[in-house]
Amino acid sequence: MTRPIPDLPRPRPPRTPLEGRYCRLEQVTPGHFADLWHAYGKDTEGRIWDYLPYGPFESRDDFFAFAQATYLGDDPLFHAIIDARTGKAVGVASLMRITPEFGVIEVGHINYGPPLQKTPAGTEAQYLLMRRAFEELGYRRYEWKCDNANAGSKAAAKRYGFTFEGIFRKHLVVKCRNRDTAWFSITDDEWPAIRAAFESWLEPGNFDEAGRQKIKLGADGTRLHQQHQQQQ
Repeated sequence: MTRPIPDLPRPRPPRTPLEGRYCRLEQVTPGHFADLWHAYGKDTEGRIWDYLPYGPFESRDDFFAFAQATYLGDDPLFHAIIDARTGKAVGVASLMRITPEFGVIEVGHINYGPPLQKTPAGTEAQYLLMRRAFEELGYRRYEWKCDNANAGSKAAAKRYGFTFEGIFRKHLVVKCRNRDTAWFSITDDEWPAIRAAFESWLEPGNFDEAGRQKIKLGADGTRLHQQHQQQQ
């Protein structure tokens, strides 16, 4: 059964931090730029920039100038992802295309340095942003869009519980290339099951001493929760 439409418009996202077990999300400030440059530099081949409309950058000064012009606005509202173990910023994600009048918001401009990739902190960062959108702000729809050629991003969307909605052909031109854009979404009525899957997966007991996951976060965003229920 479809839930009633919440009161609209919904609030715009605040600039307050988001606290997790493995990471903390803060509004990006110039104080994060050096950490981000260092984390991104771990990708010596520059692959993390392949599907973004900017980068890679030849110098620290070039990156700082880009970050100053791009990371500090209201929409996209960029968040620095701080590794709880090191206190260093290791990636960014933004809330963007914020549409309070319809309760729709998108997560985008996601860029994880190698120290953040395939870690609990990277997954938790996505959970924290979703939780803010659905629970704190009461949004109806949460979107993920990516280049259809970006197999990694599409796999991540499915792992996080997004539903594939289709492809917008020749949607954009990025770095002088035609971009077909794959669209995904989560809606507010789907969020409770997806939230439970995330929270089960993020429990410390789901990781061994080397930090390896014991049970995967399911491709449909709910499988892990179902497995835990079956084991109880």
